[in-house]
Amino acid sequence: MIGSLSRSWLVKLPRSPTVDGILTKYLEYRVKKDNKISDSCAEVTKGLRCYFDKALPAMLLYKKEQKQYKEEIKGDVSPSTVYGAEHLLRLFVKLPELLSSVNMEEDALNKLQQKLLDILKFLQKNQAHFFLSAYDGDSKGADGAKGK
Repeated sequence: MIGSLSRSWLVKLPRSPTVDGILTKYLEYRVKKDNKISDSCAEVTKGLRCYFDKALPAMLLYKKEQKQYKEEIKGDVSPSTVYGAEHLLRLFVKLPELLSSVNMEEDALNKLQQKLLDILKFLQKNQAHFFLSAYDGDSKGADGAKGK
């Protein structure tokens, strides 16, 4: 059903859990699994959060979501404290393109890709808790018309 959703439908904000909350839950999951938190794992989640906050308004929103962004993100509010898994997944779609322009050693890039894959697996394992089963059809799009 999600594949047939119109892009005029909006995700109701703020989401719960937020991107910030999801990344925190991922770190907690790694601590339980490994009995510690690795510096590289914490660094990757911090970097993802930073990338998300910068990339969201620039490349992760559909045109009709721009108005909603401007209404929700004001002052010192970080997008990662308002948006959720649906938009985080959009970042993962863009990451190969973004990482291709980063100058990294192949070994470091491979390790980063493994950590990102682990986070994606975590999202998949917890999809019932992190993702909406339907978008909000009553939200007004940027043109003021109700979504269908």
